Amino acid sequence: MGEILKSKEIVLLPFPFSDQSGAKRRPALIISNDKFNSKSPDLIVCAITSNIDPSDPYSVFIEKEDWKAGLYSESCVKSSLILTVHKGLVLKKIGWLSAERFNQVMEKVHGSM
Repeated sequence: MGEILKSKEIVLLPFPFSDQSGAKRRPALIISNDKFNSKSPDLIVCAITSNIDPSDPYSVFIEKEDWKAGLYSESCVKSSLILTVHKGLVLKKIGWLSAERFNQVMEKVHGSM
């Protein structure tokens, strides 16, 4: 993918299973900042899932008005599931997350460390 990828964008990529036995195409939120994204061959992303668990303190619920294009259903960003991926693995951009909701994700990311 030759396009510039930016923070807050939602991309589709092969997300590996935790046991490394394979991968499945999943949406992910780019959380690395734009300076990092412009210089590195990698991106830092959080998984997005439609399997919503209200008891998970590290998930941020995404309502339809929180994202622009791309996701088929209400979902959540799993701020505890962070991955570094090579930009070449990105299959396509599918939208972007609102600044307000992105800030909530980042608060959870920093709180989970």
